[in-house]
Amino acid sequence: MVLIWRAAHGSIALALLAAIAHLWRCALTGRRDRGLTLAVVALTAEGTVVGLNGGDCPLGPIGDRVGDEVPLFELVLPPRAAKLAVPVLGIVAAIPIAIIAAGRGRDRQPL
Repeated sequence: MVLIWRAAHGSIALALLAAIAHLWRCALTGRRDRGLTLAVVALTAEGTVVGLNGGDCPLGPIGDRVGDEVPLFELVLPPRAAKLAVPVLGIVAAIPIAIIAAGRGRDRQPL
């Protein structure tokens, strides 16, 4: 069950990382598309839920219930770096959102 959980949780994390990459691509190229809107909505929702959860992943308790004692980022990072991953990724996602919101980029179309 732990392996199934890790695969599901990891898939969600990979989707959010892909959303961050898409934000950067759009910010750097000026591209605007439906994927951009989806990325902004998904990452804003994730950031809100994490913030309301005190900075912790809201899926952590599910992992605990299935017996997974290792937080997701600790599977690939040392504990100290894993603890910093969420706030660092939040900043990495906020920067392109700010660039896009400021209207920088070639076509300057609204989201």
